[in-house]
Amino acid sequence: MTPHKGKRLFITGIPTAGKSHLAKKLAAEVDGIIVLLDDFRETLASRERYKPWVNFYLDQDEETYLTKTTPDDMWKNLVAQSEALWSAFLEKINSYASEQKPVIFECVNILPHLAHQDIEFPGIVLIGDTYEKILERNRMAPRWSAKAHLQELEAKTFFHIERPHYKAEAEKYGYPIFKNSDDAFPVALKLLSGL
Repeated sequence: MTPHKGKRLFITGIPTAGKSHLAKKLAAEVDGIIVLLDDFRETLASRERYKPWVNFYLDQDEETYLTKTTPDDMWKNLVAQSEALWSAFLEKINSYASEQKPVIFECVNILPHLAHQDIEFPGIVLIGDTYEKILERNRMAPRWSAKAHLQELEAKTFFHIERPHYKAEAEKYGYPIFKNSDDAFPVALKLLSGL
């Protein structure tokens, strides 16, 4: 583990749960820096080692994947992607070790078991309020497809399949769990402030 000089926090959880919104609100409050590792992940496609995992979902036929893949295999695929990209994420995270300002790292791929293994600073997990809210947000900013029926399948995957796993991992490793960014904000602010 690389020690960081400033205050740090990671935010993880299912897509559309409000991670980016929370990161922006926190950064504004503490004059901090946001590192969106979801965006960084896309830059890794130019590196052969990471390319298959960066493009893993894009290389699938979405409808086939979402209707034919078992829930267990969906979670295993997310874990496999996260673990395969983890060394690059850690390198990115540790590049901020000397930064004096508070830094907030946000990404779906910071799975609690990986964070527990390699990150010494605190984090929180956002799991979403309801399927309906996840679907609404996914329709406003689609994560994969522009087709309505596929957006519904995506939201079901996020809420009914990924959500319980994030929750279970967070509970196992002691990371606070929140259904929305508003509830998470005061706790996240205390963690980021070291209080």
